[in-house]
Formats: sequence, C-alpha cells, structure tokens
Amino acid sequence: MGGCLSKPKPVEVKVELSLLEKEMDLMSPNGKASPFSESRPNGSLGHCSEEDTMTLRPQRKHRDYIEASVCHIKDLENGQMREVDLGAGRALLIKEHGEFFAMGHKCPHYGAPLVKGQNRKGEGDYKSKQTGESVWVWKTIIQCNSEDVIDFLTQALQSQRRSKVMSKCSAVINSSTGFSHVVIIGSGPAALVCAETLRQEGFTDRIVMCTMDKHLPYDRPKLSKSLESTAEQLQLRSFDFFQSHDIEVLLEEEVVSVDVKSRTVVFLDGFKLEYRKLFIATGSRPKPLSYKGKDMGNVFHLRTPEDANSIVTLASSKNAVIVGTSFIGMEVAAALSEKAHSVSVIGIEAVPFRKALGEKVGKALMKLFESNRVKFYMLNEVWEMRGHNGQLKEVVLKSGKVLRADVCVIGIGSVPATAFLKQSGVHMDSRGFIPVNKNMQTNIEGVFAGGDVVTFPLALRSNKKVNIPHWQMAHVHGRVAALSMMGKASDIKTVPYFWTAMFGKSIRYAGYGDGFDDVVIQGDLEELKFVAFYTKSEEVVSVASMNYDPIVSRVAEVFGLGKTIRKRDVETGDMSWLIEKGSSQ
Repeated sequence: MGGCLSKPKPVEVKVELSLLEKEMDLMSPNGKASPFSESRPNGSLGHCSEEDTMTLRPQRKHRDYIEASVCHIKDLENGQMREVDLGAGRALLIKEHGEFFAMGHKCPHYGAPLVKGQNRKGEGDYKSKQTGESVWVWKTIIQCNSEDVIDFLTQALQSQRRSKVMSKCSAVINSSTGFSHVVIIGSGPAALVCAETLRQEGFTDRIVMCTMDKHLPYDRPKLSKSLESTAEQLQLRSFDFFQSHDIEVLLEEEVVSVDVKSRTVVFLDGFKLEYRKLFIATGSRPKPLSYKGKDMGNVFHLRTPEDANSIVTLASSKNAVIVGTSFIGMEVAAALSEKAHSVSVIGIEAVPFRKALGEKVGKALMKLFESNRVKFYMLNEVWEMRGHNGQLKEVVLKSGKVLRADVCVIGIGSVPATAFLKQSGVHMDSRGFIPVNKNMQTNIEGVFAGGDVVTFPLALRSNKKVNIPHWQMAHVHGRVAALSMMGKASDIKTVPYFWTAMFGKSIRYAGYGDGFDDVVIQGDLEELKFVAFYTKSEEVVSVASMNYDPIVSRVAEVFGLGKTIRKRDVETGDMSWLIEKGSSQ
C-alpha cells in the first residue's frame, strides 16, 4: 500500500464562553460564600437553625455559548498566561500542571489587563458575579491586587463550578425596636465587606449599617479620577442587594457617641441602637486648612459625587486651583487638565509625591504634569481666598502671588473621623487613630474597627502598628473583623498594594515604604518607564513602577511569601533573582 504519512495535527485548546442575560448583583466584595456552621465558639455570633433560614439561590440564565480554538496545547508553558481572542470578546488563558483555565481578561474595578499580572503558585476559589457560583480558577495577582478587589471574577469561562449561597436574616426585623446584633458605623469598603462576610459565613440575625452619607455605598476613589460620575454609576451594591440580604442601611444618620457599657450607639436625633458586636469604619475627614476668606464659595474638599460634578462644571473652560500634592489632589489636577482653561497646583514641598515616591520620581511626574499644561507653585501656601458676591475669583499665596481661580479643590490630607468616640472608652492614639489587634478588635470586647481609622499590626513590618488608608486594605479589615465576630479569627497577611492613574499612565505600588532612606531606580525616568525600589537600611521595603509590568506584582508575591529583598539584589539591575524568589515556596 503506497502513500506517505502526514504529520499529526497539534491538539487545539478550545475555550467556551458563556454569555449571560444580565449581571446578577448578588456576590460579595471578597468573593466567598460559606454554608451554615453548626456552632459558634468563644462567644461568637450565632444564628437561627438552618431549617428556619431563608437563603438566596441564584440561577444561571444562559443566552448563548461561543466556542473558539485559541492556541495549540504546546503553545503555553506551565505558569504562562496569554490573552486570547474569542471573536466576540477576549479571555485570559492560563496553563498550570498541564491544565488550561480561562477567565475574564480584565479586572472589573478599573479594567486593568490581567495578562500583565503575576500568576501566583496556588489555586483560589472566586465567586462569579453573574452566575452566583463559586469558580475554581488559578489565582492571578494583577497590579491592583485583585484578590481583594470587589467582584474580581466577572466572567467565568471554563471551570469547575460548585454552588453556594449567602445567608439571609431570619430574625424578626423591626427598626423601631432599637436593637441590632451587629451595628456597622460607616459605609465604605470595610463596612460593606464586613456586612457581606457576616452573611456569607452564616450569620442570620440583624445587621444595621449607618452612615452620614446620603448614598448607598459607592466607589469613592473613583471620584478624583472620573469627576463626572454619578452616585448610581459608582454604586458598589444596589438597593435590591441590601434588601435581598436584609442588610439595613440608615442613610444621613450621624452617630454622636458610643456607650460601651450599655453597648449602645447614640445618634444625633437622640435615637439609640443597641448592639452585640460593633464595627467602626467611619473613614477620614479632610484636614483643615487655615486661610483668610473661609466663607468663600466654590471651594471644595472632594468628598461626594455632587462635589465632583460641581468641580468639573465650574472648572470647564475656567481657572482651577488645587491645594495640596496628595494623590487625590494630583488626580484631580490631571482630570481637569483637558477641561479647564488653567490648572494651578500649590504644594508645600519642592516636588509632588515626595514623601510617598521620593524626589526623583516626584520630579519626573512633575514634568509629566507640566507637559499637560499644569502649573506648579511649590514651597508655597494659601494665604487668602478672594471673590466677588461670595464666589471665588482669586487665591492669594503667602509669597504674594495671586492666582486666578473660579474653583478651588483642597487636598492636603485627612484625619480619622473618630471624634465621636472621645468619651466612649474605645482607646485612640494622639492622632485620633484606633489601635486594633490582628483580629481588628479594639481594647473593648465586642468592638471592632477597620479602614482609614485604624492602626493595625502589619506582618510585612514585623507586626508594627501602621495606618494604611487604601481601598485594598479596607477590604481585608472588613473581612477579618467579620470572621473574628463569628469566632473564625483570621490574621491580616495581605501585602499593601495600591495604584494611581494620571494622563493614561498608571503607577503601581506594593509594600510599606514609610521612612525609606534611599531609592534604587531601574529603567528610564525621563521616558516614564521605570521601577523604583524603596529601601530602609539594606532592605527593600516597597516598590513602585510605571510601564514596567508586572514587576510590582512579582515583588508583592515575594513579600507575601515572607521573603526579604536586599538592596544589593536590586542595585545590579539583574532581575533574575526576583523570579527565583517568587517561584519558591
């Protein structure tokens, strides 16, 4: 029999994409739901019996499927990631131990591409927002530290699924009784994650969240990046979500005191609410600025969506002045640069970001702003605000310089919003922060705190008490506090991770660099393609980068493994050591 043998065709990898009717907003910020437990030891929160408990059972609603061949089976090595085109969209393909996993290719929080992240050597259980099911996928850490970002996994592509449900309150709810098993003061990410984690862990008694804000929990960090967003667009959870899970939210309600002896929270209108467990997550308030003309209009501290909308409206084709070179102030300056006639920034130091990122990086970023029509008045302060008919027209500096101004945004920092606790017995330090232990508990039994208001033990710095007012850390605090309330104590082990974006460029940052004494820079600052290692003595304590992905994620992985990076490791410019450190267990 004649003929020739043809070469076998390589095995193809196919990805099945499930298209869903409508996103079901039932999932949690931390992506975990647990079945009911039978007991709660050590005086932890209890719940009603399982047969008396109503639960939500999300249903999948498939509209269609798309199957696409994306690569050959030998195209990817173990541990490698690739963004693939499915025709109707893109997906992230990951290979580990000879198996392929696929998932959404972008972080839903700000759309960061996951392919630029670092693939962690381990598996993780994430919650799919659309399906309401747990999805077993290979953990991928991206620049925004996705494992702690709300709704990390938005699109499950090909995976093993295991259904779980969130608990629902089965206790009799009557807000007029003035009694609640858990009271949460605040409505930021720490507060929201705390409430949701309680429900996920089987807590079925009453939860009340109270806030001075008039909106349901929303993504406040986006205000300075997207000034024209509405509260609805920034909303983290819908009204139906809170209603479905019986999480009561009291809006525009100010807590004026806490009595730990009677376990009572007192509101401005005199209403009192008893609690069994209390979580304080009131965040921060703007640091006051002293100047003449404090009654002048069109001067803002960016706190609400209404503030953001007013700022961008008043600045449109007009003159904007930003006081302070904090991340918020600089983000606002960047956002207004294309909308305002002029943008002026006033800072007390020589360069912006100096304390956080160092002088060299600060100068490079300052040039970026100047190339985008932002003018700086550094080593200066505000002396007076002047106006006409009560509306701002000029900002006078202590140097005597007069700046034209139709709107002014003050961003010189913040202080913890804890004044209402002064007579409570809850311990606070000299700056107003609440010290907590590794379980987020204060000095008072049953009283927990988290987010911007606390100093907590950071494992990365030998459990030194630190304050880190980052979105990612707030999520961790809320979850740890809820688990502690349920008798499931969990330590804080997360590596601090944050980022900022200006003029389409992002800075990633990992670690805790407070008090750094030197900066080792690799790359090109002028081209804004660099990585900066911040060192203290001979140890790297934090890292920042721009256009150098995924270096920061890899360093965070090393930190997370409890390994030390020495200054000499980064001075050579050879990054092979980083791969070795990050890959070992």
